[in-house]
Amino acid sequence: MMQSEKRLWGEKPFHSLDYQWKEQYGGKVYRLSLQTGCTCPNRDGTLGERGCIFCSAGGSGDFAAPARLPVQEQIRRAKALVEGKLPKQGLAGYIGYFQSFTNTYGPVPRLREIFSEAMAEEDILGISIGTRPDCLPEEMVEMLGELNRRKPVTVELGLQTIHEKSAEFIRRGYGLPVFEDAVKRLKQAGLEVVVHVILGLPGETEEMMKETVSWIGDFRTPKGGIDGIKLQLLHILRGTDLGDLYLEDHGENAGKDRGRSGISRGICWNDYSLEEYVDLVIDLLEILPPEMTVHRITGDAPRKLLIAPLWSGDKKRVLNTFTRRFSERDTWQGKLYHSSIIGGKVYENRTGKMGPGAQGRALQNV
Repeated sequence: MMQSEKRLWGEKPFHSLDYQWKEQYGGKVYRLSLQTGCTCPNRDGTLGERGCIFCSAGGSGDFAAPARLPVQEQIRRAKALVEGKLPKQGLAGYIGYFQSFTNTYGPVPRLREIFSEAMAEEDILGISIGTRPDCLPEEMVEMLGELNRRKPVTVELGLQTIHEKSAEFIRRGYGLPVFEDAVKRLKQAGLEVVVHVILGLPGETEEMMKETVSWIGDFRTPKGGIDGIKLQLLHILRGTDLGDLYLEDHGENAGKDRGRSGISRGICWNDYSLEEYVDLVIDLLEILPPEMTVHRITGDAPRKLLIAPLWSGDKKRVLNTFTRRFSERDTWQGKLYHSSIIGGKVYENRTGKMGPGAQGRALQNV
């Protein structure tokens, strides 16, 4: 397979969010974790009551200020948390990040008010909204499109995987066509779309994860493809159904690396070592389009909740390992990517297989 020319984004061998923001805003940008107070159809009884199998009680927003606080107070507190990290010069501003639960699962007028209040702050450059593709009615998309004409609005969708068996296991609650439709409508409205993928879901092989990432890289709408991706290491957390299953299966070995094929009680756990995980992520970055922004390559979890993998709590070590392995492998994002979509057909995908259009290929694989 042919290789693309080697390139760097700043000093990094992948198109990082930090690089993208510096190019877009001319300086360093920090995210501020905010909340709308929305719940989730997977928790309020509409689809279920226990949430996705991996989701904590905080709905992935464990670092945010309480939702009962006014947006301005949430912003003030969030700024205080990152104050020690701020550069002495070169700070461009902040992105308001509505992360926890499903932040379009509520009345449009109320959410317009919350998002508008955040955007009204002078040093808030834009907002990013985490949600589900099945919680984006047309009036919500129209409202987000209107806000996007004031300041940039990014919508983050938790796809996690294209494989339906995995989606059923994690209780995602919607099918792939729902995701496809949501992305098309968001792009039509002029919005930036970022997709979350979880790496290491029980039962998923590395080939399955490559299929998910390859599908995301190939996805196209009349208004362009997906803009960014978050590669999220699967964190096993206390107080989640997945955490309970993991503790039942692992017992006294909980948190220890057992390798890629740890099988117990019928569940195939991907207990990656740090080195295995880093090499997996680099493999995935090699097959992504070079223009796609990589918003995350690992992720953070509250230490008090983290069961496994314990090495993920040492972020400095994780990032240093990425730097070392990129250098040792002499590789970069998009090294093995070739844009091969011509007339709606993919003539060669990243796995070297011949096949129909990218979306059709994904549906054949799930």
